[in-house]
Amino acid sequence: MHTPISRRTMLKGFGAALALPWMEAMGGRLFGKEVLAKPPLRSAFVFMPNGVNPENWTPPGTGERWELTPMLRPLARVKDDVILLENLFNAKTAGRNGHWPKVPAFLHGGYVVRTSGRDLDVGGTSVDQVMAQHIGDRTPLPTLELGIDPTRSGVDNAGGGFAKVYGSHIAWRDPHTPVPKEIIPQLAFDRLFRTASAAPVVSGFNPNQPAVIESLQRDDTSVLDLVRDEAHSLKRRISANDNQKLQEYLESVRSIEKRIENTLKPQKRWINEGRFDLPRPGPGIPQLHQEHVRLMLDILVLAFWTDSTRIATFMFGDAQSGRNFDFLGFQGSWHGLSHHLNEEKTKAHYEAIATWHVGEFAYLVEKMRSLDEGGTSLLDNSMILFGSTLKDGNKHLHKDLPLVLAGRGQGTLRTGRRLTAPPETPLCNLYQAMLQRSGIMLPSFGDSTGVLEGLV
Repeated sequence: MHTPISRRTMLKGFGAALALPWMEAMGGRLFGKEVLAKPPLRSAFVFMPNGVNPENWTPPGTGERWELTPMLRPLARVKDDVILLENLFNAKTAGRNGHWPKVPAFLHGGYVVRTSGRDLDVGGTSVDQVMAQHIGDRTPLPTLELGIDPTRSGVDNAGGGFAKVYGSHIAWRDPHTPVPKEIIPQLAFDRLFRTASAAPVVSGFNPNQPAVIESLQRDDTSVLDLVRDEAHSLKRRISANDNQKLQEYLESVRSIEKRIENTLKPQKRWINEGRFDLPRPGPGIPQLHQEHVRLMLDILVLAFWTDSTRIATFMFGDAQSGRNFDFLGFQGSWHGLSHHLNEEKTKAHYEAIATWHVGEFAYLVEKMRSLDEGGTSLLDNSMILFGSTLKDGNKHLHKDLPLVLAGRGQGTLRTGRRLTAPPETPLCNLYQAMLQRSGIMLPSFGDSTGVLEGLV
């Protein structure tokens, strides 16, 4: 007979603790303050800067009968798992500087105060942090903030009188406090699985700080080696089906460990030798942008799969990201290409960059769909929003934002279709709907005028 186990069972060893994915043996077991008979609901918010090319984004067709436009073709394999959202926007970003006040307003719709000093004010608390205030105590990490780019030069003026720090954060604990994001895969991985007496280092504000360098010098012993004995003990107590899930999970953890090790071997050597004159992109950050993005997405999936957190944000880049996507076969700054002035070659390059990001979002969706949670998938038990704060990067249009919602929200979202809301519907109507599905019943959120209709 197999022994029931708590949802909070961990594989522990000296310096490591691995939370487990959902298993049959956990059904209806005590779990923190809850007794859950099914997996919990997760929410993630995935941001892409610089907008899209509208003419190749918006599809023909209505309802379930909509066609994949060139920019949406990467969604082909997950089309039945997403809702294409239209006519949502943040009204208080109208008429403001092109990028900088729109990014921090993405998840709350507030009015961002113009400042280049330290008196930051974005006019609201982001929806992810409101979720954390209500349900964040149910998981080891209340939220997980991940990204790719370091914070732009503190509070320096970014143009139009707005602080650069605004464009580096979509998560805001309150109107004055951005939540730092982790941009180094190893440190994000360590937050999930390594234990330490000191507070974990977060690299997003400054990846070159001494504390980050020190964290990258830690012992390279695999977390799986540290918990090997407890893993063997657990395998003897669970069913064959759960053993298969456990093996899949442990292999996923080890795969990410190996990828981190392989991308950082030269940097490890230089760091341990005291050489801090590292080449771009910086300490702990993979040389290949594609691998950097995939590692962070895979770590996000692990965080949800193990219920280390139920709330996450991910930034593919900061406002006006000037990253060069030469691996796509051309040169040029992402932001620079977004101002293509309708020159066909430049516009094609700009569109290719945004389309690549749609493909990375599709990768995240497909991976979550592949993970079983007792007859449902991790994706079935999630709500994953992908989008930008500009409809058109060339014109800085702020209405009808490009947005895709993935996952079924435990049966509360009807996917596989195009949902066209009335023109100029507050984006916060969607957030209020997501809050309600998370069990958070607020009379309003941001500038919402009600709950977004038509999601079911």
